[in-house]
Amino acid sequence: MHSIPFRSAPLHQPLPIEKLRWHCPLNLIPADTTEAVSPIEGIIGQDRALQALKLGVELYGPGYNIFVSGLSGTGKATTIKTILEKIQSRQVEARDLCYVHNFADPDHPCLLTFKAGEGKRFKSDMDDTMRMVVERMPVRYEDEDVQHKRQALIDEFNRLEMEMFTEYEQRIAPDGFVLGRIEDGQTVQPEILVKLGDKSVLISDLPAAVEEGLLTEEEAGQYTEKYDEHKRALREVLRRGMKLSREYRKKILEHERREGALHLLTLFQDLLDTYTDQNVQEYLNAVMEDILENYEQFRSQENEDTEVPVEFEVNLLLDNSGTSCCPVIVETVPTFRNLFGTIERKQDARGFYSSDFTSIKPGSLLQADGGFLVINAADALTEPGVWKSLQRVLLHRKLEIQSPEMFAQQSISAMKPEAIDVNIKVILIGNNDIYWALSTMERDFKKIFKIKAEFDYEMPNTDIAVKQYTALIRKLVADEGLRHFEKHAIAGIVEYGARLVAHQRKLTTQFSEIADIVREANYWCGQNGHTYVTAMHVDKAIEETYNRHALYEDKLQEMIEEEVLLIDIEGERVGQINGLAIHGGERFAFGKPTRITASVSAGKSGIINIEREARMSGSTHDKGVLILSGFILEQFAKERPLSLTASISFEQSYSGIDGDSASSTEAYALLSALTELPIRQSIAVTGSINQKGDIQPIGGVNQKIEGFYEVCERRGLTGEQGVIIPIQNVDNLMLRGNVVDAVREGRFHVWAVRNVCEGIELLTGVEAGERDVNGQYPPETIFGMVERRLQRLRENVREAEGGSTGSGSTG
Repeated sequence: MHSIPFRSAPLHQPLPIEKLRWHCPLNLIPADTTEAVSPIEGIIGQDRALQALKLGVELYGPGYNIFVSGLSGTGKATTIKTILEKIQSRQVEARDLCYVHNFADPDHPCLLTFKAGEGKRFKSDMDDTMRMVVERMPVRYEDEDVQHKRQALIDEFNRLEMEMFTEYEQRIAPDGFVLGRIEDGQTVQPEILVKLGDKSVLISDLPAAVEEGLLTEEEAGQYTEKYDEHKRALREVLRRGMKLSREYRKKILEHERREGALHLLTLFQDLLDTYTDQNVQEYLNAVMEDILENYEQFRSQENEDTEVPVEFEVNLLLDNSGTSCCPVIVETVPTFRNLFGTIERKQDARGFYSSDFTSIKPGSLLQADGGFLVINAADALTEPGVWKSLQRVLLHRKLEIQSPEMFAQQSISAMKPEAIDVNIKVILIGNNDIYWALSTMERDFKKIFKIKAEFDYEMPNTDIAVKQYTALIRKLVADEGLRHFEKHAIAGIVEYGARLVAHQRKLTTQFSEIADIVREANYWCGQNGHTYVTAMHVDKAIEETYNRHALYEDKLQEMIEEEVLLIDIEGERVGQINGLAIHGGERFAFGKPTRITASVSAGKSGIINIEREARMSGSTHDKGVLILSGFILEQFAKERPLSLTASISFEQSYSGIDGDSASSTEAYALLSALTELPIRQSIAVTGSINQKGDIQPIGGVNQKIEGFYEVCERRGLTGEQGVIIPIQNVDNLMLRGNVVDAVREGRFHVWAVRNVCEGIELLTGVEAGERDVNGQYPPETIFGMVERRLQRLRENVREAEGGSTGSGSTG
């Protein structure tokens, strides 16, 4: 019981109606309906991002790629597309790229570069030329002049060979020998025979001839001795014959190569004259050389297959013949294969896999050559191998097309195509978390992404902005064939834009959210059979949007109504107060009251955070409780130690608690427990505090007010209920119409406070108090009562410690 009368607190007025919500002035809307409005052209509210994008797009240099960050729905993709579409002329000259066979090293295909359109023409010209080679080379080799010269060489060889063997025969004839031919398997070999009358026999048949009496044994012995001598001479003749054969074979080949080269030069002359690049010239010469080296495959007319051998084909990797401006490639599935290309494998009839230069396929990096490639950062980071490979390409400005087998432990392909110099700008779309992580953890990130274009989620709420919103609605109407909007409906959309950013002087730039409401309002207009979309349809669309996500909110409301969750909205309680918590996600978050209690006793433990002790408290909430302890020390323990044990709890909270927006609420509950002054349960509180007792702004103020209002409205509004918020959050108020109407009718209230003193006075009706000239709080004020209570607790602790020390003495 309090023996000293209380000093009544000054009257704190609730916020006036006009502070609770911004209403769009109808005179700012340029027409009665969107029919008389021109559609928006360009981007709204992103001047900073537009300047960064313009710089990144127009400035060509190493590393001037762009990272675009911002919330989803702020128009990043639309803006990028719009800006890039305006670029009609190329900063980098377009080119065609071809891979061709490397005759010196087939595992390293050669790259040929052409001006735009020339690559396709070269491929066609090369194919036509090779078909002529396949068709005409056999005819050329069968030409009468060519065959006549060839036959002359053959005849000359035969003559010289004959002369050589004739001379040899003449040399062995006096000794009774002749030169014959014998079959040795499938070949015929020259052999020395012995002349016996009209018969010629092998040296091995002489013993038989002796038995027949054709010659004596002595004569046979003489023949054998001479045979060995002439056999050695025959081997020398055969060696000279082989040498002569090689010489004339070479002459015949040179003759055919010479004739073939003249014919090939005729066939390839147009190509050589048309494509003068050194690399192309070297390739064409290598083609002709390979044809001449393997001319046998081109000389037969019996082969009816006129297909060009694969090594003479041209793989047109990049064809810009049909493009006239910068390519803009948006890669929605940035896998390694889609981005960097691949080397495909071909399976033959035996089941074996193989690859050649025609298996090389481009990816979107190459398709965007000379232009822009747009990628989602999160997708690129999660696809295997993509991010590191992209870094290497942008850092070294070279692309090496590889097989997906590179990710396997063993690769069956040794093919390594010649690297390609790339001229592209990559535009990476992500959020600030990804940008921070990459810039912190990847040392080369800022070298290759020198431009950051950050899209803001809000813009100033100006007269121009309202007109831009109107023009945006008109564009949606035109593009999607929607019904036209009346002036009040447009105002409702603009106000919804302010509600989304929770600020009366700001509008959202998440235009995807605005577009959704425009479409849904058009739907409800159609359902009602109306011609124009009105404010009623906009309100219906917004209401249904929330209703679709309100299941969890409704379940909590049922638990409060059934008193499963205990919430008092009438009467007074000591050490008990209604705090306000946010549940759910960002866009569809909702607020609901939660009971916070405090208890106080003598001791030295200080303020105990029950949630922390139960390991259910987040770091921000822990910090808030520590700041609350600092506030108590600042106010009441500057000169004397604090002898206090107090516990604070979020009742019926069985999940984690975080955030410091309830720290002021906890302070009020603690002050009530210390003074034993009851707190009005008809008021809910939100706001954080600092150690000096100043109230600080919090988030979700609209949802918190509306959450407590709904609880009160369901149980019955008494005219006493309301919410205390920080004064800094007044500009954030964009309350729903039903809450504003209740305040207008005096059935609900919203107060804004600057410090703990104002808040506790509203909750208890007792003045907080200020120190007098002696540094003391008046005893009839709240702070005076707190000081007296702390003094009693301090004395109780001292007495308890003294009693404990002297308990062994009886006197």
